[in-house]
Amino acid sequence: MAPLSQRVAFGARLRALRTDRGWSQEEFAHRAELDRTYVSGVERGVRNPTLDVIAKLARTLEIDIADLFPRTRE
Repeated sequence: MAPLSQRVAFGARLRALRTDRGWSQEEFAHRAELDRTYVSGVERGVRNPTLDVIAKLARTLEIDIADLFPRTRE
């Protein structure tokens, strides 16, 4: 799997978790203390978040970091 498609899959997973909570991008970004345009970029797979940002996203969603990553087939 190419890095770009991994970012797209991560972003789709993040979007699903956010929308499951009924949060807009703006609300989620505010809760995570991130800019809404940054969250949008991560969800679209055009931004490559650092581990610190990934940890912040997981804390905001109240999940383990591993749960942010889509399950892959083995």
